[in-house]
Amino acid sequence: MAQAWKCSGLRWSADGPVLVWDGGRRSALTWGKRVAFGVAEGGVRTCVGARGHACPARVAVPGRSTGARCEECARLDRAHSVAADTIADDPRPYHVYLAWFGPGMTKVGITAVERGSARLLEQGAVCFSWLGAGPLMAARRTEELLRAALGVPDRIPYAEKRAVRAALPQAAADRAGEVAELHARAVELGGWPESLVREPLRVVDHVDVFGLDGLPGALGGVSELVAGGVVSGELVAAAGPDLHLATGSGVVVLDTRLMPGWELVPAAGGELSVPVRVREAPGGVQDGLF
Repeated sequence: MAQAWKCSGLRWSADGPVLVWDGGRRSALTWGKRVAFGVAEGGVRTCVGARGHACPARVAVPGRSTGARCEECARLDRAHSVAADTIADDPRPYHVYLAWFGPGMTKVGITAVERGSARLLEQGAVCFSWLGAGPLMAARRTEELLRAALGVPDRIPYAEKRAVRAALPQAAADRAGEVAELHARAVELGGWPESLVREPLRVVDHVDVFGLDGLPGALGGVSELVAGGVVSGELVAAAGPDLHLATGSGVVVLDTRLMPGWELVPAAGGELSVPVRVREAPGGVQDGLF
């Protein structure tokens, strides 16, 4: 029987996307590389635990869950989380940023200064600019100021991000336009915390990093992995947690957050055989599942 591996998820390094496996093994991903693996026959997806600790009950979790945690472990994981707004005493400085994912999709967010642009890569931000930096609570207040005064959201659903990646403006200046406009409006607002140091507009573009130039439209996305199923395709782009894979039927998007919790085995070849949800046709009728 082939050795089974468990995936910890997709990470972004200075050289691009990397799949990380339990035990520390890493698989660098490059454009044109064949991504192929199978799910162990008879396997069950189990909770990945929380904060470095295994799930004591090894609870089975749904295949469509992007969190791969049972309710108890999910609660523990978010109990001390900046993202969940459950801590206020983190002494590290934080950046406030504007991130753009496509026309009409700009969000405001915060990330620890020491993380650099990693958070933006993880979210699949096509371009972004810093707004300022300061203590955590000052960054939080600035984030809330932009949400309230300018109507800028702090979340963009992944489905909306994926839907526009193959139809982005070709010129970097056009992609940067909304970020530049919102940055200008933001710095004119009153009420900024005094401890937040404002930063000038410097738009960073990730189209080349993600491989989005000339990206073909996706016919759909993997809805879940299943025991005995196979994922196989040539990597044509990656953004956030998503891998865009060219298959015999067209480009399919794999959200790598669906991988943790499964026992995965090598697959030398074969066609993609996991459930794929086909994108809606122009008339709004879904073609179905295959």
